[in-house]
Amino acid sequence: MNKKIAVISGASRGLGKDMALNLAKDGVDIIFTYHKNELKAEEVIISIETMGQRAKAFQYDANSPESSKDLIQNIEAYLTDTYGTPKFDFLINNAGTGTFNLIPDTTEEQFDNMMNIHLKSSYFLTQAALPYINEGGRIINISSGLARFSLPGMSAYAIMKGGIEVFTRYLAKELGSRKITANVVAPGAIATDFANGSNKDPQKADLISSITALGRVGKAEDIGGTVAFLCSDRAGWINGQRIEVSGGMLV
Repeated sequence: MNKKIAVISGASRGLGKDMALNLAKDGVDIIFTYHKNELKAEEVIISIETMGQRAKAFQYDANSPESSKDLIQNIEAYLTDTYGTPKFDFLINNAGTGTFNLIPDTTEEQFDNMMNIHLKSSYFLTQAALPYINEGGRIINISSGLARFSLPGMSAYAIMKGGIEVFTRYLAKELGSRKITANVVAPGAIATDFANGSNKDPQKADLISSITALGRVGKAEDIGGTVAFLCSDRAGWINGQRIEVSGGMLV
């Protein structure tokens, strides 16, 4: 069996880290990006190597979508040198951050940052990666429950995630001839450092718990298993779909 390789943007901590670890448990080698925290990236590499898989991290600023081509060129060189081929199997667009502002208070700069980080970087990183994704590969884009329901203060972020969901359907349509599937995983409220860790606030956590069927705030560990499943042979007939992983938030 050929070794499977995943490329994940933003996997030095939080949801991306859990995705990387779950894929590594399934025997997948991991290439991932980090923004600034090289120490955290090294910790993820050690964890993956402890499982017997290879791991490599590259620095990447998702707020500069034009750097996507440079990133893919670096990954191509690493793959060719390490595996003898520039091809890989899974692309997971996860890198992101949040901004909390009501619509009257949102600046153009904040809006542009959300567009660059969540929409343009995912679009152009995917575009640059497409020649190197194996036939039968998988693309998984990370959206948010906020593309389905609305909570005040998250409009700019949620707009971009809505765009990601449309982009994913187009990928599924256009890449069908290569047997590449494209799907969306949409987490609900997760208690990570995202958006300055606001979901860790006890008052907000109580509110989230009260509107979630399973009665608690999500954890990073709730998400990676779904991504790993979508990369498995068992999920080969799932395509162009949005899978919300929110514990039943606002159902």
